[in-house]
Amino acid sequence: MKRRIPALLFALLVTQLGALVNPAYACGCGAMVPHGQSRIGVDRETSVVRWDGRTEQIVMRFTVRGDAERAAWIMPVPGRATVQLGDGKLFDELAEETRPEHKTRYYFWPRNKDWPFSSNRRDGAGAALPGAGAPAVGVVGREQLGDFDVARLTATDPDALKNWLESNGFTLPDRLAAEVKPYVDQKWEYVAVRLAPREPGKKLRGDLDPLRIRFDSDRLVYPMRLSRMAKTPQSLGLYVLADHRMEPGSRIGGAAPKVTFAGTVTPEAGPLAELTDGKPVFLTAIDQEFPDPSRIDADHELRATAKDTTYRRTVHHDKLLTVGGEVPVWLLTVSAALVALAVWASALIRRRRRGGPGRPTAGHP
Repeated sequence: MKRRIPALLFALLVTQLGALVNPAYACGCGAMVPHGQSRIGVDRETSVVRWDGRTEQIVMRFTVRGDAERAAWIMPVPGRATVQLGDGKLFDELAEETRPEHKTRYYFWPRNKDWPFSSNRRDGAGAALPGAGAPAVGVVGREQLGDFDVARLTATDPDALKNWLESNGFTLPDRLAAEVKPYVDQKWEYVAVRLAPREPGKKLRGDLDPLRIRFDSDRLVYPMRLSRMAKTPQSLGLYVLADHRMEPGSRIGGAAPKVTFAGTVTPEAGPLAELTDGKPVFLTAIDQEFPDPSRIDADHELRATAKDTTYRRTVHHDKLLTVGGEVPVWLLTVSAALVALAVWASALIRRRRRGGPGRPTAGHP
């Protein structure tokens, strides 16, 4: 029976990995592959990374589209990992903490959306060790977490992993084996996840339930290399919780990372407080786009910046300067100028008339 557990686990997992008739979509942490003829795409991956210098925790949530009822993905991790369900409210808390500041910016002269140029008004906005003598492929543990079937794996070389899967009737894509090799060389381990909603007919769409992965690490690393297999542009959002402001060491083949928030947060209750043990931490929010995922050439390694400079986005809302919320100041100004001009012109005319030729007067004989 024990021998059948790994085979059963991987039968569930690599049914998707063997479906090479469809393109393999990738998430920011690994390869996500749909089952059979179905399709799935990861529109965005948002992850919360908590690092205290010794232990790293990643809470990740995928926003997906397509018609798949089942899919699977693999995430490499640098050490022995534990996995549990995350709390979706964590992302709501962080969105609130990092919300931009809104400011109104007034302008004097009318623009193309203002009268008299146009009557149409539009609102704008700035806008994730095998010990000596360990088997080539090992199953460290397996958990059923909600709709997720999770396996924690070890592998001493990619060919052994591929051969093990093939010996159980499944095929590991050759390209995935090649991409996994750097992790095997570094003796990383793997979190393999099968997404299979227990509700019959349920599609994998929208925001999936988050997963929380924890492992020991003396450096803050976010696995990204497997995303180079993606067929469509990728979008990554990272909330980094650490002692200092953090930044990626490089672009790793994507667009320049953008910091959307940097500052200290002090959670008092809720999932954010649980993740930080209720202690103040420095939060850095980072967005990055990968227009051409094939250019991804490394994992993200984040480092502390020279200074803990704070930052919050500001969204400006331009508004025409008015009096009483109705009358444009420019109209009053122009009207007053026209009235003043008319008064001046009228006074000038009267003055000229008074100073002109007068009536003839009687002279001396």
